[in-house]
Amino acid sequence: MNSFFAENINHIKNLSRNEFEALYEFTEILNTADKQESLIENAMDIVIKVINAERGLFVRYDEVNDNFSIITARKISNENITDLNQFSSGILQKVIKEKKPLLYHDVMGDPNLSQFHSVQIHKIKSVIGVPIIRDGKIWGVIIADSTLDRREFTDENLIFLNFFSNLVSLALERIIKLEELQRENRILINKLQATEEIPEMIGGSITMRNLAQLIYKVAQTDATVLIYGESGTGKEITAKAIHQLSKRKSAPFLAQFCGSIPDSLLESELFGYKKGAFTGANNDKQGLIEAADGGTFFLDEIADISSALQAKLLRVLENREIIRLGDTKVKKVDVRILAATNKDLNVLTKDGRFREDLFYRLNVFPIKMPPLRERREDIPLLAKHFAKKLGRADIFIEPAVIKKLENYYWPGNIRQLINVIQRALILCDTNKIQTEHIILEDSKDLTDFQGTLQEFEMLLLKKRLEEFNGNRTLTAKSLDVSVRWIQLKLKELGEQ
Repeated sequence: MNSFFAENINHIKNLSRNEFEALYEFTEILNTADKQESLIENAMDIVIKVINAERGLFVRYDEVNDNFSIITARKISNENITDLNQFSSGILQKVIKEKKPLLYHDVMGDPNLSQFHSVQIHKIKSVIGVPIIRDGKIWGVIIADSTLDRREFTDENLIFLNFFSNLVSLALERIIKLEELQRENRILINKLQATEEIPEMIGGSITMRNLAQLIYKVAQTDATVLIYGESGTGKEITAKAIHQLSKRKSAPFLAQFCGSIPDSLLESELFGYKKGAFTGANNDKQGLIEAADGGTFFLDEIADISSALQAKLLRVLENREIIRLGDTKVKKVDVRILAATNKDLNVLTKDGRFREDLFYRLNVFPIKMPPLRERREDIPLLAKHFAKKLGRADIFIEPAVIKKLENYYWPGNIRQLINVIQRALILCDTNKIQTEHIILEDSKDLTDFQGTLQEFEMLLLKKRLEEFNGNRTLTAKSLDVSVRWIQLKLKELGEQ
C-alpha cells in the first residue's frame, strides 16, 4: 500500500470529487461489513455509479482450477446478472495474466480483444478492470464495461479503481479472518456441548449427554420449546437452562404453573388486568407474560389450561401481543415461550381436548425428559449430589444402598429420589447411609419383591396406571407393550 501511494500520489490528488466521495462511502462500509457477500455487493454498486458503466462484474478466481465464479454482477438499471458467459472470460484472463489494472476504450478495434466471442456478441467497446490481490495472489477481479466509447473510463478512473481494489483487499483480509474465527468458535462450542454439563442438570449417561446437546442447540435460537415427560423429571430445570444459555439470559425468566388453578385467576396472572375489569380490580396489573418482555416465559403443565385460554395463548405465539383483562389496547411483547407437560398433547389434540393449532405452535422443538429408570447409571452420582446439597458432603453411601436405588422403578423420578435421600440422612446417626435407611414408597422394588411373576406384573401395571392418571396409551408406551395387553390384564383383575 505504501509503494502504491508513493507511485500514484499525484494521480490521487487529481481524483474527482465524486471519486473521493465514493471512497469515503466505501470506508464507511468497511467498518460495518462482516460478510464477504455484503461487502462485494456494495463495492460493485459503488463502482458502477462512479465509473458510470453499463455493467459491472465481481468474480472470485480459483487459481488451482483456473476458472471464475460469479459473486455479483449488476446492470446500470439495478438488475442482477447471473450468467457469467455474458462477460468476456478472455478479458478476465488478461487481467489475471497482467496482474495489474487494464483500460481499453476501443475493444472492438483491438485484434487481441475483438476475437473474444462475448465481446462480439455484446458489442463491448470500453472495458476497465482491476485485480483484487490478497496475500500476493489474485483473489478476484472487478470488471466494468460499456457498449459505448465511454470517455468516463479515464486513467484517473483506473487509479481510483486500483486504489479501490486495495481497500477491498484489506477489507476481505479482515472479513475472512473474522469468518475463520467464527467457524472455529462454532466448532469449539460444539465440542464443549458434547462434554459440558447443563447448570443444575446432573448425569453423565449417554441419555443425558444427548439431552444436553439438544438444550445447547435450541438455546441459541428463539424457537418455542415443548418439554414433555413424567412428573419429577426436571422439566423446569431444563426450561431455566435454556434461558440461561440463550441471548436472553440477562432478561427475566418467569414461570407459571397452570394446573389446578381457576380459569379467571390464571388468565389475570398471565395477561394482567385493567382497573375496574372485575370486582376487586382496584389498580392496573401487569401480567406475567408482559413482565417477561425481552426474556423467557415458562408455562408448566400447559395441558391443563382451558380452551378460552388456549385461544389467547395462541395469539401470543402467533402475533407476540396480549390484551389485559378489561382492556381493548393491544400490547406487543418480545417474549420466548417455553411450555411443559406430563401428558401426551398429541393424544389430547386428537381427542379434541387441546387445540391443534396451539399444539403445533408449541411443538416447534420438542424435548423429552427421560425418566430416572431410563438413566439408572446416573443414580449413584445423583444420590451423592443430593446428599451434599442437603448438607452432608461427608456422607458415605454403601454399595448395597446404590444397588437398591438402581433396582427401584422410581415412579416419582428425581423428585422422589431427593425425598428418599433426605429421609435417609435424617434416619442415619453416622456418616454412612445403609439399606435400612432407604425407605421406598410401597417398597416393592425389583430386588426385594418375593411374589410370583404374575403378581409382579399386576403390581407394576397398577403403579404405572397411577403414574399416568389412568391413561392406558401412555402406560402401554412406558411398559413397551400394546394397549390390548393392558386391557387383557385389567380384565384379569376384573377392572375393565
